Amino acid sequence: MAPIPAAALAPRARQRGLLVMLSDTFLMWGGFFMVIPLISVHYVDGLGWQAAAIGGVLATRQIVQQGLTLFGGALADRIGARRLIIIGMTIRAVSFAAMAFAGTLPLLWLSAVLAALGGALFESPSSAAIAALTADADRARFFARLGVVRGLGMSLGPLAGALLLRLDFAWVALAAAGCFALAVLLTIALMPDVQVASERRGFTGGIGMALRDRRFMGFTALLMGYWFMWVQLTLSLPLAAVAITGTNDAVSWVYLLNAVMSIVLQVPAMHLASRRLTTGSILALGMALMAVGLGSVALATSSVPFLLCVALFSFGALLATPTQQTVAAELANPAALGSYFGVNALALAVGGGIGHTVGGWLYGIGQDTGLTALPWLSCALIGLSAAVGLRLAMRRL
Repeated sequence: MAPIPAAALAPRARQRGLLVMLSDTFLMWGGFFMVIPLISVHYVDGLGWQAAAIGGVLATRQIVQQGLTLFGGALADRIGARRLIIIGMTIRAVSFAAMAFAGTLPLLWLSAVLAALGGALFESPSSAAIAALTADADRARFFARLGVVRGLGMSLGPLAGALLLRLDFAWVALAAAGCFALAVLLTIALMPDVQVASERRGFTGGIGMALRDRRFMGFTALLMGYWFMWVQLTLSLPLAAVAITGTNDAVSWVYLLNAVMSIVLQVPAMHLASRRLTTGSILALGMALMAVGLGSVALATSSVPFLLCVALFSFGALLATPTQQTVAAELANPAALGSYFGVNALALAVGGGIGHTVGGWLYGIGQDTGLTALPWLSCALIGLSAAVGLRLAMRRL
């Protein structure tokens, strides 16, 4: 059965689809953050593996997922988003279950690549489905609500993961797999098969359209700095939390603080900012605050100053995250929404991949040489440079 154009769906069906996406987002983020941040804690602090090796594993997952997301988006344009979301989340559930038994580096790499494949199939189709199901006037508001739901998943996931880690890391991975399995069942039962492209093109037609769009590609390139900083939430910040506080429970503190701020402040902060600033200014400001928050970790020597740094980083992220999604949706051509979001994922592939690799490498050098400020000052410099560049570019856009 062919996907149905969003305009042909009844309002109730569109609302049901958006509710499914909110539910899926909570389960996906809860499951993801239940296990991914604890990979570095388990394998580096628990088993004594090198931080650079785990950074390489996480970078591989990031690069493979975001690189293949390009084709996931193109497939969504041709066959619709629903079935790709279902297949992708099923593969992600299997990969996290496999991670429960990954006792060697090759097995961990294999499970990470499998997780990347699943993510590549559901990430762009999910974003394209949301863009297709929301009206232009409501899209920014929905992305803000989506940020609240992500915050809930980001808070409860690490808390559950930290509790399960006391039993065994395998229980953490299996519980995360269960979250994705539940999301699959919800999507099968309730998600309408919405069409995300207004025109039928060849498989690479939409990708070519996005790659030739200079405005969109300029935005995508500058967004790499945002993702470079954001991925430190899954590698460097958890390691710093344990090193500064002396307890593995501090990892859950980081995510709880981040999540509570998102839940409480996401909607009012975005409402206030949108009344006073342009979209480009909000995005640049959010990235600048993220950079200052990461750079300030270099000065933190105890729990309270460290958590204040995380709070500043989190406040910047709650401004930047929904804004970059809104800008991407506004700049994307409706004729190929899936392909545009797939191309936009290259920012996360490159920026996030470099962030994981370089972040782990710099953190290891800092620990070995005593230059513990090195990774944090480097992140601040990269983030501030990207924020300034994006602000100047957005004026032209």
